[in-house]
Amino acid sequence: MATVSLNFPGGELSTYVATPDGAGPWPGVCVIHDALGMSQDLRNQADWLAGEGYLAAAPDLFDGGTFLGCVRTIMRDFSRGEGPLFDRVEAVRQWLIHHENSTGKVGVIGFCFGGGFALLLAPRGEFSAASVNYGALPKNADEFLKQACPIVASYGAKDRTLKDAADRLEDILTAAGIDHDVEEYPEADHAFMNDHSADKIPFLIQVVSFLFGGGEFNPSAAQDSRRRIIAFFDRHLKARETAG
Repeated sequence: MATVSLNFPGGELSTYVATPDGAGPWPGVCVIHDALGMSQDLRNQADWLAGEGYLAAAPDLFDGGTFLGCVRTIMRDFSRGEGPLFDRVEAVRQWLIHHENSTGKVGVIGFCFGGGFALLLAPRGEFSAASVNYGALPKNADEFLKQACPIVASYGAKDRTLKDAADRLEDILTAAGIDHDVEEYPEADHAFMNDHSADKIPFLIQVVSFLFGGGEFNPSAAQDSRRRIIAFFDRHLKARETAG
């Protein structure tokens, strides 16, 4: 496990890389953080994926800053579908594709802010699969997601910020004929897969979480989500292509 600097059009990008044990090649996964940016939880997520046989790269998309400090950039890039955030993810994707121990297949996984970002990336034809964890659906999701890659998504029924998101995403992907696995956990709230107990959470983030329903880590829901994600990724990222 190591932190590396990747080049992208705007400069250098600090990225935590978790490598599986044994000999490659391995499929890659770009791990997109939540609103806290680079954290111990993010590193733990990458380590978990590496333990399942994935070359995991987790970039600091906020460049050492905070979600609130980057809000203007986030909103601008998300509305345009391009900009520094997309450039940074593309740099990570290219690094994973061309890594000496890569199979060339790459997936993306995101949490909260990162889950919404993973949904924005899903239709671009760049990733072989996407894991969306309590990510907000984009505007005009019915049309936007018609050409999405396979998606595995997890939501908490107690998450008042994303009410009915799971049902709506299920309906959209079913209508579009996209392979998917969408689950809503009855006893889970927002951020139920993120264990930030080892992270220092800024006071302002704590206030925002309290006001808008920040949720808390739910071990049982997190464990089942991880099981589903790995099964889905194994099918789409590890399965050998057969000649048609």
